Amino acid sequence: MSASLREVREARKFGLRELARALEVDPRLLSQWELGIRVPPVEEVARILGYLRVDRVVTNRILALAQHVKQPNWLDSNPSDLPAALTGVMQCERSASLITNWSPLIIPGLLQTPDYARAQLTASDIKPEHADARLVARLKRQRILSGYDPVRLRVIISELAIREVVGDAAIMSDQVDHLLTSAVRANISVRIVPAGVGYHPGKIGMFTLYDFPSDPTIVYLEHHHASAFVNELDATAAYRKLVKLLSDKALAEDASQALLREAAR
Repeated sequence: MSASLREVREARKFGLRELARALEVDPRLLSQWELGIRVPPVEEVARILGYLRVDRVVTNRILALAQHVKQPNWLDSNPSDLPAALTGVMQCERSASLITNWSPLIIPGLLQTPDYARAQLTASDIKPEHADARLVARLKRQRILSGYDPVRLRVIISELAIREVVGDAAIMSDQVDHLLTSAVRANISVRIVPAGVGYHPGKIGMFTLYDFPSDPTIVYLEHHHASAFVNELDATAAYRKLVKLLSDKALAEDASQALLREAAR
């Protein structure tokens, strides 16, 4: 929600102090609302959105976030061009010190090539104009992996994710090459759970853990038209335990890179 408030203000070309003055709000308080340090009342959120003349669809989305912000877990089932969950994901990615991703079927978004991402979105039940917006957002998200202080990314994927063809053979070859290039970077770890290890709970679905310097861990669960954020201590501990199980089954980094080289041929 805090990220959404900041985004709509910046989209309307308002400075923080300018908006605070117009609303007769202390700029320090408005800044804390936008940074997620303090939670604004729903009435204040509505007042901000009304003053900025935000359209009805976006207003309803942000107000829904405001109404549920104090709940420990949050489910988003909005199949729009940029669902509310995506804003939450981007905020988590920008703030995290470590991102751990398990993906049993597809390459994680932060390591997808443009062609792979486009092929995946095209094959999904998403309107073309919405798919374009998501593609742009997905590629922008990858910027956190480079630069002065890049986030640490730990990826564990099933061998099926690199064997299953998305798009065509050329797209998959480029995608696997990109995984190899990424895997040798200091802030990125890529490990593969080989085929034939038998059943394990990770086969149920993908998830991402966001660890922060001072805030509690958040688990993000992504499905076709619904996503969930979980930060209850018992639940996040269970997913951390699952990461340990998957790590024990995964190949070491060197062996994973060898498997990627074999798959790229």
